[in-house]
Amino acid sequence: MAYFEHHVFICCNQRAEGEACCANFGTPALLGKMKDKVKALGLAGEGKVRINKAGCLGRCDDGPVMVVYPEETWYTFVDEDDLDEIVEEHLVHGRVVERLKI
Repeated sequence: MAYFEHHVFICCNQRAEGEACCANFGTPALLGKMKDKVKALGLAGEGKVRINKAGCLGRCDDGPVMVVYPEETWYTFVDEDDLDEIVEEHLVHGRVVERLKI
């Protein structure tokens, strides 16, 4: 059995000025908002959900990106509303958010 039911990695990589990267989309702040949402819903912790900051995940052209394990589901997202949808649909109900999947 996995230590976490879902383990989410959000790219917060910052590249040199002018280069495409997830941090250019405000991912560090969005990561904090997703962590807060997961905690507020009582989803955080052992056997539940873990949200982690990640370095480059190698999909800069699709950015910003996150990956949810163990399903290995890759998402792009634009704002807090997208993150709320991923939390509600994927992390709570186990349904992939097709419109954000990459």
